[in-house]
Amino acid sequence: MQKIALIVDSACDLSLETLKEKNIHLLPLRITYSHKEYRDKIDISADEIYDNLEKEVPKTSLPSAENMEEILVSLENEGYTHVIAITISSGLSGTFNSIRLALEDHPQLTSYVFDTKILAMPEGLVALEVANLINDGKTFEEIVSEIPKIRRNITGYFTINTLEYLKRGGRIGKISGTIGEMLNLKPIVTVDEEGVYYTVCKARGRKQSILKLTNILKDELALGPCKVWVLQGGALEEAKNFMESLKGLKNIVSLDISQISPALGVHGGPGLLGLAIQKVY
Repeated sequence: MQKIALIVDSACDLSLETLKEKNIHLLPLRITYSHKEYRDKIDISADEIYDNLEKEVPKTSLPSAENMEEILVSLENEGYTHVIAITISSGLSGTFNSIRLALEDHPQLTSYVFDTKILAMPEGLVALEVANLINDGKTFEEIVSEIPKIRRNITGYFTINTLEYLKRGGRIGKISGTIGEMLNLKPIVTVDEEGVYYTVCKARGRKQSILKLTNILKDELALGPCKVWVLQGGALEEAKNFMESLKGLKNIVSLDISQISPALGVHGGPGLLGLAIQKVY
């Protein structure tokens, strides 16, 4: 009989409570300051990251090999036969490849590693759907065949106050911005088919960038009902106001706020606002 484990990295933005409730195993990214290393979401919060950015911008890195090994050995000891791992885009992190290589050393675990080509709550939504399929008693083979279909119904967009932190972290992708920043142009960012950031459009100033996000959502809702999450990194009050402005829109099935994980906060910086959109039609 199959016993299927689900692993997700901490870029997924799912809360520790949700991970526990859904029996999802967390593989934390690492956040390193000059004096200490922290496990993303476990040892440090997003607010702590933002509070310290003026003093020091930490570095982020892959989950540790030791941590990966610890989880896989634990799963074997608990009698798991199959493992599904859902990861942040390989275009933004080496996590996908690291997990894949670690699983090669555990041939007794039948495994599948899925590169979501996305990050934050959209990545988390893929993991939640997989967790539901596992809890519904679907087989490993059935779930693996469904994951690409699940991913096709999920998108994400965000805007940030400054490109400074993406540049520092080397995550700038296909976003161009020096002249745009001088003109107060705010990019609306998503990821392309390779899972790399690119600019969908630009808006002059914060108010217009939020309006652009709203219009993108309206276009999605015009096609059918969607579940929607407002993403925020160091911008909780703005996110609450943004969410209020969306409540009257037709075809929103559910609406909530999701906080960006500490590791992602390092690269986005304070003031990130975005949307995770899941089609349910």
